[in-house]
Amino acid sequence: MRRCLSSAALALALTSAFAAPVLARDGETGGEHRSRTRITPYIQASQVVTAELQPGSDVFTYTRLGAGVDAAISGRNSTASVSLRYERSIGWDDNVADVDTLTGIARGSLALVPRTLTLEAGGMAARTRIDRNGATSIGGYGTNSDSTTQIYSVYAGPSLQTNVGDVAVSGAYLIGYSRVDSPDVVPVSSTGELVDVFDDSISQSARLHAGIAPNTVLPVGLGVGAGWNRQDVSNLDQRVDDRHVRADITVPVTREVALIGGVGYEDVEVSTRDALRDSEGRPVIGADGRFVTDDTKPRQIAYDTDGLIWDVGVMWRPSRRTSLTASVGRRYDSSTYYGSLSYAPNANTSLNVSVFDEITGFGGQMANSLNGLSTSFQAIRNPVTGDLGGCVGSLEGGNCTLAGLGSLRSAIYRRRGVSASFARTMGRTQLGLGLGYERRKYIAAPGTVLAAIDGLTDENYWISAFATRRLDRRSSLNFGASASWFETGLDNAGSSVGYSATLSYYRSLIAGLSGTAAVGLDGISRESLPDYTSASALVGLRYSF
Repeated sequence: MRRCLSSAALALALTSAFAAPVLARDGETGGEHRSRTRITPYIQASQVVTAELQPGSDVFTYTRLGAGVDAAISGRNSTASVSLRYERSIGWDDNVADVDTLTGIARGSLALVPRTLTLEAGGMAARTRIDRNGATSIGGYGTNSDSTTQIYSVYAGPSLQTNVGDVAVSGAYLIGYSRVDSPDVVPVSSTGELVDVFDDSISQSARLHAGIAPNTVLPVGLGVGAGWNRQDVSNLDQRVDDRHVRADITVPVTREVALIGGVGYEDVEVSTRDALRDSEGRPVIGADGRFVTDDTKPRQIAYDTDGLIWDVGVMWRPSRRTSLTASVGRRYDSSTYYGSLSYAPNANTSLNVSVFDEITGFGGQMANSLNGLSTSFQAIRNPVTGDLGGCVGSLEGGNCTLAGLGSLRSAIYRRRGVSASFARTMGRTQLGLGLGYERRKYIAAPGTVLAAIDGLTDENYWISAFATRRLDRRSSLNFGASASWFETGLDNAGSSVGYSATLSYYRSLIAGLSGTAAVGLDGISRESLPDYTSASALVGLRYSF
């Protein structure tokens, strides 16, 4: 049975996990911690003019009507941030379609048992455009085109942190659901092959670890743990099943530096079914433009490895505001590298770097990315389109969930790369920068419809930045920009560069009523197709209740 959720259900999922903590905290009295809750519903209306600069010279005019809510919740046992908006774009020209859009991002946690058991949850609804090589762009260009699609992702799960004597015990379980709507025009590669766009998936992961810290029972720290990762993708019934157990050791060298290492066993299997074939042996394509799965045939193994895994590395923690971990080892039957850096020299500055290596599908990647988002953030939106930007404003954790989407192809892949984010608040000015690199190596079973992409790679470089300057008590100036360079080895489409930049002015007019004026430039440059560039301007009003 196909797993799907309606837009309304997904919108409810974005907010329901956090609504209960809000209501519970509003009536609280007494105690050492006072709940801080800010919930701002609003309505808005905007007029937009977009001029196509290349390859054509058309001018489009449309009206945007929207309603949304921004919320920040901080209580003794709960914290969350939510930005959710519904919009309808009404075209003034016959060739500009009316479009309904739901966009939002949410992340929160609720302590079920204080300092021991926590419920984590998050969700996202976003709009993107699919190019014919499968690449995505979050810029505002082509938002009324047939290649525009919606992405939805939600996840939830408990996490445990406790002590049994000198033994620290931690664990977590996460279940997530992700879906990509079918674009009106299914992308086709430069060789005429169908780009099998991701449909939906359910991802699950669990981990459990127990260990003792150095200089408690022994001079060194020891631990044992186990983990499980399962992803079920609806396209061709693809599946990832990854299980491991391992033991680890921490050897202090100085008060700030320790050597770390681990060894264990891992069993990873990626499997799939083939597409249904017609009488001439050609794969059958459904009404949504995706391959129809042949459920009558047995599953086929695309990747299977088991055996010893290990890693060694160093951990540096000179203070509670700085932490560095770097490791090298062997996993997935080859060398692996991973690590992280967290640096917060003061309460107004943060730097986070992550080096990653995993086997996943698009849905699993989205759920993990949302799980890494801070529970305290400010959504950064494109003022012209209303879409979410590549990053959010946050001084904690990773904050660029959308910037590195890469490709929307359905195939499982090994994902390796690095991402970094920097945020700083300086009085009236807030700055943010995110950048990264990702390499995907696709995994497919021989003899199936996806066999031709097995071992081929995509590469994606991305950067996203924003700046906000409060001019006075009633006005501010905002800048945002993003760009991505995508190259695929799957066909002869070559590389593409997508970009977007906006500048907006905000002013409070009277109590609850504010105005915005904005300009934007969006486009894409491609080797095998004409470049596209558009410029837009917006004026709008917003009333906050």
